[in-house]
Amino acid sequence: MTGINLTHKTDSAPGVETGRRVLIKGQQTKAVIIDAALGLASQIGLEGLSIGAVAEVTGMSKSGVFAHFGSREELQISVIRQYHERFEAEVFYAAMQQPRGVPRLQAMFDNWMVQTSAEIDSGCIYISGAVEFDDRTGPVRDALASSVSTWQTALRRAVELSQLEGQLSRAADAHQIAFEIHGLILALHYEARFLRNPSAADRARQGFQHILARYASTNAPTSAGAAAAAAASTPKLLAVPKTRRKPAVD
Repeated sequence: MTGINLTHKTDSAPGVETGRRVLIKGQQTKAVIIDAALGLASQIGLEGLSIGAVAEVTGMSKSGVFAHFGSREELQISVIRQYHERFEAEVFYAAMQQPRGVPRLQAMFDNWMVQTSAEIDSGCIYISGAVEFDDRTGPVRDALASSVSTWQTALRRAVELSQLEGQLSRAADAHQIAFEIHGLILALHYEARFLRNPSAADRARQGFQHILARYASTNAPTSAGAAAAAAASTPKLLAVPKTRRKPAVD
């Protein structure tokens, strides 16, 4: 019986290893498809995504792409999740290296500006998606709204920590401060991407410093000044291109 059991294990091992390789290859292929779909969506929007369009970009068959997602809707949701994960890594988690309070809030805004500079010629999935799905219902809109809400909560929490650290006024409404900061980025996209205003980035940075100064705690009068000095040392990363392509924190 021992010999039979050993033979059975030996025979099954190659099958297990083959299955593992197939699984890994499938995951890698899916990642390549999502990456290509994200690049496509940044230029033509989530609504422009289709199994056929992604198949053409990746050089795969429609059936091959369909096998990984099963529907256009699932493809769109996968793109939203991928965009959100990258946004979190580049904007939010990178800022967590800074001390809690205004330094962290400043880092979040600076990182957001870097992200924006990379998207002026292509587009922000959060913003373009909101335009496409603001009057719709369904899983795609829900996934997009959930991602934006998660980021807004993180931004508001960074504001609240700045208040707890005594750097921003505790009497101020954290929701209002976060709302105004978010508004700067929306205005920046409109001014730089649509109106091609070369001074949009500087105005956004000035606007952020005005927010810090306006809501600064009277017990920490130098906090806004320190943040302004940090911002002044930040390189101006956003430039309007000459041409445009078409289609829980603690």
